[in-house]
Amino acid sequence: MPYTGVIIEESLAKKDILKYFKILNTRVEKVTPKHETPWLKEWTLHTVEIPEDEIQSAVEKISKDLDVSHGHWYADFKNSNTHFIVFKDKIFKIDRTSQEQYDQVKKYGMSLGIPEHQLIFKAKK
Repeated sequence: MPYTGVIIEESLAKKDILKYFKILNTRVEKVTPKHETPWLKEWTLHTVEIPEDEIQSAVEKISKDLDVSHGHWYADFKNSNTHFIVFKDKIFKIDRTSQEQYDQVKKYGMSLGIPEHQLIFKAKK
């Protein structure tokens, strides 16, 4: 079962990593004060699909390539059972029914300075 998720192009140190992904959709959005990324006026969101047999290598590539020069970013990819949440040099593999695991991700993200409202994850019931 493939994974889908969004990669924000501006979160990447090297944009050429995008060539490794099947891009389903791309949209550009205006960045607002609510996003708390004042160094950007807009961002480019790529919805991607990753085959199940390639997910581990894909998240490892992204984890190494996230840009932390202005703050921390994360990317996430999920299928119906599993959710990968990827930070710079740290990957969480979450059982989508476990709120406890999601709470650990939220705690980690907040320790990096990511605003709480950007770390809202809810387990499937």
